[in-house]
Amino acid sequence: MRKILWLVLVAALAAGGWFAWALMSPTQLPGQTFVLLRPGYSTRRIAHELKTAGIIRSERAFVLWHHLHRHRALKAGEYLFDKPANIIDIQKRLRRGDVYLHAVVVPEGYTMFDIARAIEAAGLGPADDFLKVAHSDTALIADLAPNAPSLEGYLFPETYEFTRLMSMHDMAAAMVKQFRTVARQIGLAAPNHTGEPATSALVAIRLNGRESDPVDLQNLPRTVIMASIVEKETAVAEERPLVASVYYNRLAKRIALDADPSIIYAELLAGTYQGALHHADMRFNSPYNTYRFPGLPPGPIGNPGRSALEAAMHPAQSDYYYFVADAQGHHRFARTMEEHNRNVAAYRKAMRGH
Repeated sequence: MRKILWLVLVAALAAGGWFAWALMSPTQLPGQTFVLLRPGYSTRRIAHELKTAGIIRSERAFVLWHHLHRHRALKAGEYLFDKPANIIDIQKRLRRGDVYLHAVVVPEGYTMFDIARAIEAAGLGPADDFLKVAHSDTALIADLAPNAPSLEGYLFPETYEFTRLMSMHDMAAAMVKQFRTVARQIGLAAPNHTGEPATSALVAIRLNGRESDPVDLQNLPRTVIMASIVEKETAVAEERPLVASVYYNRLAKRIALDADPSIIYAELLAGTYQGALHHADMRFNSPYNTYRFPGLPPGPIGNPGRSALEAAMHPAQSDYYYFVADAQGHHRFARTMEEHNRNVAAYRKAMRGH
């Protein structure tokens, strides 16, 4: 009997020693190791994934330790392991949900095509999957733009942190949510008594030195469309109200907007853009081509930032109808075609000098 008890004690000590070793001893990682633990995984499945990746020494020790702390759930997500840690530390991370976040940078003026590529580059899924959501999930902005053909214009430029378990819909929704936040801050959309966003209605423009009849923006979508054009035309914040004034003045006189970025966007939609515009592109048959079709295009041609939205809401009061680059990162504005032609000639001369 004493021998049996001794054997039992030795076995218990051995088991305890093994458990302590498996529990406390960290593994040596070859480098950064990512492990994706999906929702619904059992503790045994989680232990298997971690063991397969070389993160833990023993699946049994992992399961047993969690059994002793079963009131604390392990959270799904993608985890990055880049330094040695034991099972106790790893389970603390999994209980906290210390998941890896992928940064997606959306600069001002990015189109939904650009954003889709950025999401794919961040390892969050195929670009085409995001584009499908951008075209189909317009219910996200139904109260803001009921007739919107896509989410273009409402995917607000910002640096986002997404997880691998987020769907493309979740990512698009986060961008739309940020648009709503900024729109409320600048007064473009504000909650009314029903809780729904109210939209800006009128912008007054000075024509030929006098106050004109207000240009009816009708609704928020028109403001966003204008802002998207302004965003694409200049990166200089202080110029944006002047650029907006040019386009509002042209609208008021029913002059075609002639915005080059609108042609680029039309060709992006058609999948024919080759990276540069040519004279023949001015005849491209699309309602987004503001050379061929007067008025604003049917939707935004990119995603404007705060400054461009504010410029579209509050354009400068001017009698300018034209502008052209000055080869120094800014623009020259003109009231007449003759003045504009001189600015164009100066630009071409400057470019030849470069």
